[in-house]
Amino acid sequence: MDIKSREVRITVHGLTLGMYVSRLDRPWIETAFLMQGLKISSEDEVAMLQRICNHVWVDVMLGASPDPRYLAFEDPAEVRQRRAAAEVEALRKTQWTPQVEVQQELRQAEAVHASLEASIDEVMTDLHSGKRLDLERLKDGVDAMIDSILRNPTAFVWLKEMKRRDNYAYQHAMGCAIWAASFGRHLGLERAELQLLALGGLLCDVGKTRLPEALLNKRTPLGPDEIELVHQHVQHGLEIVDSTPGLSPKIREIVATHHERHDGSGYPWRLQGSDIPIFGRIMGIVDSYDAMTCVRPYASSRSPHQAVTELYQQRGTLFQAELVEQFIQNCGIYPTGSLVELSNGQVAVVTDVHSLKRLRPRVMLLLDANKAPLKQFRVLDLGEVEQDDAGQPLSVKGGLPTGAYGIDPVELFLH
Repeated sequence: MDIKSREVRITVHGLTLGMYVSRLDRPWIETAFLMQGLKISSEDEVAMLQRICNHVWVDVMLGASPDPRYLAFEDPAEVRQRRAAAEVEALRKTQWTPQVEVQQELRQAEAVHASLEASIDEVMTDLHSGKRLDLERLKDGVDAMIDSILRNPTAFVWLKEMKRRDNYAYQHAMGCAIWAASFGRHLGLERAELQLLALGGLLCDVGKTRLPEALLNKRTPLGPDEIELVHQHVQHGLEIVDSTPGLSPKIREIVATHHERHDGSGYPWRLQGSDIPIFGRIMGIVDSYDAMTCVRPYASSRSPHQAVTELYQQRGTLFQAELVEQFIQNCGIYPTGSLVELSNGQVAVVTDVHSLKRLRPRVMLLLDANKAPLKQFRVLDLGEVEQDDAGQPLSVKGGLPTGAYGIDPVELFLH
């Protein structure tokens, strides 16, 4: 029998000794219980659950069945959807607008990017050697990054895409921090919240520093036992952050819940819907998007456009639909760094995304209609230019996979 079909939702007033509580109406990590899942053995445990919860789920195969008088039925789907949408809207406390053009910000962002890169490398090296997490060193780099993203969010995203490295752990930590801050800015979070999200992005996979490198670098599919070991990085991460003085509980939430999924299929707590803290839901999307676009030892990378398409297909199942839609509004249908083919056959890379014209980004033309390299790259803003040189309507025909036509943006723009 499937575990979900064995679970019954009841009000806490119906709890009795001998019941097995499998889920709460809040994350287990917010409670004093050490493990998810509890066989009630004392009145003190009943009292604690009644104090912190309104309803719980009990597994009737692992413990006593409830009195039918205390059954608590789920709210209708439309009620849950309205509540979830309101929760996302409540995040908006301010409206950020670009202060400078992306070309101007790139000059400052490059120095900040290099400094944060060095900080991440040093902190990861320390953790691999058993040293403690140097939170202050990361905070300095994150603060400077947030300043840059608030001035213009595109510059850091562009640098991240152009400065790909072979080290997945570094690349993914940097990517999660950048996308978390950029997404939080789009959602209207205040600066202090952006710092928490960015630090959470840097640290969400910090527990992997305690896993064998051979496991993390394996290029063939993992077996069930190996997958279980990888899943343990969440618990390792919690041990690291819990031993770090001055770290916000919000960051702990992110580390603990960024692999939870909207439909309850995630790990390690099997939380679902609004039981997942909102920052954990945000980081789940960010973590998945960046992982898909990174070069991983065990999987080829997807183009940013392919990753956005996959997230859209997973809205309402793996991820909260309202948050997915907001994330796509933030990064665009064709995110910065995407290779695209235009309606006239030319090939370009997206360099900026318009907030109101998501399908008409600013691009840099790389190849002509015959797919031959242009002698000189040319910047074209499709938000302003609607026709090509021949007077024909000009638009993005579609996204291209990473490396299409042998194009390597790093080689093109950094050497």
